[in-house]
Amino acid sequence: MTTLTRVADFEHQVTGVTVTPDGRIFVNFPRWTEDTPVSVAELLPGGTLKPYPDEAWNSWRNETAFDKPANEHFVCVQAMVADTRGGLWVIDPGAPGNERIFPGAPKLVRIDLASDRVVQVVSFPEDVVKQGTYLNDMRLSADGRTGYITDSGAEGAIIVVDFETGDSFRALSGHPSTQVEQDVIVEVDGAPLRRPDGRQPMFSSDGIAISNDCKTLYWQALTGRTLYCIDTAMLDRSVSEKDRQAAVKKLGTTHVSDGLLIDTKGDLYLTSPGDNAVTCFRDGRVQIVVQDPELRWPDTMSQGPDGKIYVTASHIQDTYWFKPGAPAAVRTALFCFTPD
Repeated sequence: MTTLTRVADFEHQVTGVTVTPDGRIFVNFPRWTEDTPVSVAELLPGGTLKPYPDEAWNSWRNETAFDKPANEHFVCVQAMVADTRGGLWVIDPGAPGNERIFPGAPKLVRIDLASDRVVQVVSFPEDVVKQGTYLNDMRLSADGRTGYITDSGAEGAIIVVDFETGDSFRALSGHPSTQVEQDVIVEVDGAPLRRPDGRQPMFSSDGIAISNDCKTLYWQALTGRTLYCIDTAMLDRSVSEKDRQAAVKKLGTTHVSDGLLIDTKGDLYLTSPGDNAVTCFRDGRVQIVVQDPELRWPDTMSQGPDGKIYVTASHIQDTYWFKPGAPAAVRTALFCFTPD
């Protein structure tokens, strides 16, 4: 089993991480249990966080929400993806507290990494991002023109976006592959994870990965244990939904997972919150790659140019959602490991 290395500690709940081809590290902090002071930040040497791309985009606050245009500020950022064309894509589901969507807030924001400026904002029509939708994570096509986003909300789906036209649509919406598996129990620390009212986390299609040739897309519901895939050619708008659903393949049984990643060697990794671990899916089976009690709720992964895989520990089980009386701000961390 490989060794886990601590990269940075945070005073707020972190979820997303992405590492650019030249080694810059970015992290994000969703507006879930607190009115976080920074949504997106670059992690500088020494652990310093620099609001990114600037203070203005990070200045939205709950108490002054209607004073700032939601399409020009980060509202509740969930994840980020660095592309291969010098850009950083920020996924903002726009649902503070993981509840109702704030009007006009759901969007994708592309930042040019050379100038550190926003160059594109992609918004969504209400029939694509509905009330109850939660944009979770994204992967990109080989040419960088198309994005595939998991909707982990009430009506799970894969949302497909054309970045050149801004057009988007819901694929596999309501299909069993994108839905919560009702018989799955989310467990951490050896016991079911429950809110005071008895509810467990119920998230649909969540973790997402794409093959290195960008011809196959993989995903799984968080409240699930089945890994699925589809040829990305079937996610074109011209394909009928009937044919698309017929093309979904079930790869095997895994475990509750929040994040997926395919590394440069083509191995598929899954976070495993129930085991404080990251696993690898090979030959239809999962095996633990790295495990550590400090890796509380491993969330999102990204591979850097040095080959290391970076993973956030978002400590979801330690929030006041599940521990009444816990502080609004949760201490979290970023780790890395070298894959086998």
